[in-house]
Amino acid sequence: MAGSELTNVKAPRVKAARRLTKRAFREQDRKFLAEGPQAVREALKLDGVVVELFTTAEAELRHGDLITEATLKGLPVHRASGEVMAELSQTVTPQGLVAVCGLVHTPLEEAVTERARLVAVLAHVRDPGNAGTVMRTADAAGADSVVFTDASVDPYNGKCVRASAGSLFHLPVVIGSPVGQAVQRLKDSGLRVLAADGSGKHTLDDVELSGPTAWVFGNEAWGLPEEVLALADDVVRVPIYGQAESLNLATAAAVCLYASARAQRAG
Repeated sequence: MAGSELTNVKAPRVKAARRLTKRAFREQDRKFLAEGPQAVREALKLDGVVVELFTTAEAELRHGDLITEATLKGLPVHRASGEVMAELSQTVTPQGLVAVCGLVHTPLEEAVTERARLVAVLAHVRDPGNAGTVMRTADAAGADSVVFTDASVDPYNGKCVRASAGSLFHLPVVIGSPVGQAVQRLKDSGLRVLAADGSGKHTLDDVELSGPTAWVFGNEAWGLPEEVLALADDVVRVPIYGQAESLNLATAAAVCLYASARAQRAG
């Protein structure tokens, strides 16, 4: 732990970390911010991912195990004032822990192989909270990987990292793959590609899900464009038994991924 508290929001190391709230600088510096004890804990489990850690005195007392772990790994740990932490935090109520991490995404060819049985693909998904929740759900359902196509949100967006609740560090995540390229890789690896969309003629009740499957999820407002639907082996909708007009993206993704996970385990 550094001997003195960082209080100057214009200090070079604070400015260097703060710039990572912008996508262009994340891509340029090959780093991103992971905020909160859950994200920091999971990031520390991966060797070489965390570059440095900022903590308030209060968070240091609450999460001493994380501070100790970072110190034992030889990482720079900076005690920061509340004002500095507010500069680094992207939440209304900062939790007092922010880690600077190196990028962790995986190339498509490594993340999607013939061993894969369940993959989630985000195509044109723009809301970082939804995207992070889908990552978390895919992780919980035992998915082999998550693919973000080139028209989707950046998974290193602060809100997306927080919504993933550490799952960003648990499973291979692909970034920026053209959707056609991703679908072709999935099919070449033996996965059946299902597009989750309200326009589907078939519902989850009608389709066989015990085999290797990739689910493609679309934009929160308008779903999947026709050219993406045409790439899928089938278009499937979640049945609505009550009077709700539809399900939101994260909920629909959870239903689809768990339907596949259960069918595969039963099989």
